[in-house]
Order: sequence, then structure tokens, then C-alpha cells
Amino acid sequence: MTTIDDLVRLVPPPAEPLDAAGDWARVEAALERELPADFKALVGRYGRGQFTDFITPLHPFGPHDLLIPMARGLLAQESPFRDSHPDLCPYPFHPEPGGLLPWAGTDNGDRLCWLTDGAPDSWTVVAWNPRGSYYSAHDEGAVAFLHGWLTGRIHTPVFGGPVEPTPWFDPFLERVHVYVRLSEGELPYAERLRILREALAPTADRGSYHDEDDGDDGDDSRQDHFSATALDWRLTYETAYGHQIRVAYPPGDGPRARQALFDAARRMGCEVLSTSADRGGPAPEGWQ
Repeated sequence: MTTIDDLVRLVPPPAEPLDAAGDWARVEAALERELPADFKALVGRYGRGQFTDFITPLHPFGPHDLLIPMARGLLAQESPFRDSHPDLCPYPFHPEPGGLLPWAGTDNGDRLCWLTDGAPDSWTVVAWNPRGSYYSAHDEGAVAFLHGWLTGRIHTPVFGGPVEPTPWFDPFLERVHVYVRLSEGELPYAERLRILREALAPTADRGSYHDEDDGDDGDDSRQDHFSATALDWRLTYETAYGHQIRVAYPPGDGPRARQALFDAARRMGCEVLSTSADRGGPAPEGWQ
């Protein structure tokens, strides 16, 4: 049986986790149900943050409670769709008996939910893509699911793939997110990636994705995640959602990040076509 200690050995938690402690009795009263012990241990050991730039547990403490508001709004949000498409909704929703209760979200908009049937410590995980009504059930609790996914033991089709997660956890830190859209260029993907990482060295791997149907050059659908360790920047270089560099940096680093990435793009043989914020709005001042 996978425990929180197994996850801690795989992914070291922060020495001082953010918003890791609070009144669980208040949380459970608001949800009108007890929560699994492994999830309480997960919040206590890791606090607010994200695994592998992808999975964000819905912590209930501090100024940004994510767990209670999402749980309270779930039934009202999903009921109209279920009324029209009952065949696409195989599970009830919290607070219905045995309903799905979200405990984490992903950067793709997926949700990881408990199937709240039986005693809390026996609840299992259902991965759910609300955009396409895709579900994938897993006979694991929250901590065991995280450990299994990070080690490659568990694969869920809801996330797509193949995915090669590299186990790490980032405590929450306010960051500015910018997308830099590039022209194609003539160099192969691997060479462009090498040039980009060399320009930002030293760097550290943070996982990758590539479509098994890619051609030999690997350009069709690929993502490489890495960090510029000396700068504390997080980057993704990809062709999966267009040819672009995504960067997340601490506030105040904007001018330096713009200069570094524009210079790197030129060395990669690419033209910067546009810049934007992570939600599609205009990039911060100075990037245009």
C-alpha cells in the first residue's frame, strides 16, 4: 500500500510548506463529509503548490481556498449538461450520495476527483475531463494515484500521452507567465532546444512529451519542460500547441526574460511572431 512516506521519498516536500495547516473540522463541516487521511497528510507535508507543473492539489487553507468553492459549485455547474446528456455523465456529483468530489486539477483543465462511496479512506480516484466528458477510474486513493502517475505505474487516458513526468513539487510562488510565439526556422527541433537551453544555462529537466506518431524530426507534437536554475524561471519549449516558448518568472524579471528569449530565438533561427499572457491577453508591458 502506497503511503505519504512513499511520496515524500519520491518527491521531497518543501522545508516550510505554504498554507499547510488549518482547521480541518471547519473544512469538513463546509463539505458535510469527512475527508481521507492521506489527503490531509498530503496538504500537511506539501502545502500549496504543484506537482510537475501539471497537478495542483486543491488546498483548503490560506487566502486561496480552492477545495470548498469548487466542491460547492460542482453540482450546479454540471447539472444542465447532465440533464441534456445523461449518457455522458456516469457518476453523480457532490453533494449527491457517492458523488464525485474534486481534490486536484491539472493545467489542461482536467479534474482529479474522489468517488465518495463508502468510508473516506476507501475512496478511489476518478480522472475527469469536463470539456469532453471523459472519465477514467483508478482503484487508488489520492496519494497512491500521485505516486503511481509520477513513477509511470499509472496511466490515465484523460491526461493524454504518452507523458514522461519527472517527479518534483513546486511551492506556490507568484510568477508572470508569457507565451512567445515563433516562426518555424530551418533547424531541427532538438537543435533549437539545445540552443535555447544553452542560452539559459544552467538548466534542469522537468519532463517532456512527444507524440508517438511524430515524424523523424519530432516536430509534429512535442513539449520539453525545464528550469533555468540560476534564474528561477520555468520554461516549456513546444510544437504541441504551436511553435512557442512558454516562460514563468518572478515579478521584476520581465526585461531580462524578454532579452534572453528574443536573443535565443535569433540563435535558433526563428523569428518572434507575437507575445501574449498565459490566458491569451496582451503580454506585460515591455514584451511587445
